[in-house]
Amino acid sequence: MTVREYGQFCGLARAMEMVGERWTLLIVRNLLSGPQRYTDLRKGLSAIPTNILSARLKQLEEAGLVVRRALPHPERAVVYELTGYGRELEPALVALGRWGARTMTTPRPGEAITPESVAMAFRTTFRPEAARGTTVGYEVRMGDFTLRLQVTDGALTVGVGPHPAPDLVVERRGDQGVHALMTGAKTPAQALADGSVGVEGDPALLHRFVEMFRF
Repeated sequence: MTVREYGQFCGLARAMEMVGERWTLLIVRNLLSGPQRYTDLRKGLSAIPTNILSARLKQLEEAGLVVRRALPHPERAVVYELTGYGRELEPALVALGRWGARTMTTPRPGEAITPESVAMAFRTTFRPEAARGTTVGYEVRMGDFTLRLQVTDGALTVGVGPHPAPDLVVERRGDQGVHALMTGAKTPAQALADGSVGVEGDPALLHRFVEMFRF
């Protein structure tokens, strides 16, 4: 497949040749949450044309950022997943996401909120300095989907789906419940009192949650 070259002997130019095409970084964003089938990627990026998704995945494979593999029986499915080289993009995506979040207030008409976009929000708002020495697992239920957050000695991993052994379950019960906590619009005590957030487990861990995940 033809690669658009910038003709610049520059690391940024080389990076843009690999991931600078429209939709590419959002595909990488979704794969940061784990391997996905083509249909999963299509569902998570509902506005992407199928021919563009196929082309971008092929480009990412050729660049060594993504591999395909067959799931063992009885799944009989092929998934796409990031290589180690591809996962090295995570800090760059987090920095871009944090920069872009400055312009966000409420969703614009037609904008979707997906599990992967919320997972990215947790990556971009994570404050490792506040999590240093902390090991805790959170299950965050957002209504239509659930995310798992694991902080292990100050390092964060995020996935789509329930946590196998959460220390605290946080459930969004109001439209802006979890978001209000992360922006500081509500304290944990206020969110619990007005019912916009519910928890299962030690409520004190909700204070740690707010300390570690802040816009």
